[in-house]
Amino acid sequence: MDSLPFMELIDFILHVDRHLTEFVAANGAWIYGLLFLIVFVETGLVVMPFLPGDSLLFAAGAIAATGGMDPFLMGGLMFVAAVLGDTVNYQVGHYIGPRVFEMQSRWIKREYLLKTQAFFEKHGGKTVIIARFMPFARTFAPFVAGVGAMRYPRFLAYNVIGAALWVASFVTLGYFFGNLPTVKENFTLVIFGIIGISVLPGVIEYLRHKLAEKKQQA
Repeated sequence: MDSLPFMELIDFILHVDRHLTEFVAANGAWIYGLLFLIVFVETGLVVMPFLPGDSLLFAAGAIAATGGMDPFLMGGLMFVAAVLGDTVNYQVGHYIGPRVFEMQSRWIKREYLLKTQAFFEKHGGKTVIIARFMPFARTFAPFVAGVGAMRYPRFLAYNVIGAALWVASFVTLGYFFGNLPTVKENFTLVIFGIIGISVLPGVIEYLRHKLAEKKQQA
């Protein structure tokens, strides 16, 4: 990825509230389409796990609280985008199949696939729900579910539940707390906090795995 687009992406993630507010002011109702597209791409394309997710929902909720968007329309569209994104991701994984774990691709990180597969082996189908709240895993979980040939009706149930919980929780938090003076003045720190809390389960799981390995070696 070129340095300039990468830095622009980082700026968008860290100042997503400002960028969305500017987009609403300049383009009005097109904000719904932009949010739909970002959520769909982040959850639907396994090569795009770095797009904002949790922070985007939080910022959208905060803007909706100021009257910039209809919270129910916005939340509903993002829910649909999340469900459709995971469905597309699942179907791509199902089509490619297990051979993806042997592929050497600059676009699909094998280490993320293996970590997500290990998470599936431990937590089963509910990984699709849990992963909604974990950056990167959110993008790879439906793909790995498709590769592992999870039955689609079962996957769809987890997909819908996870999408509903994910969208509702972060949009609601943003709606009620995103416009507090302390939050608005320190929004970048809030974004880091959201990211930190989101990756914490993965860090804990990694440390537990390493500790178990050391015990076995001992």
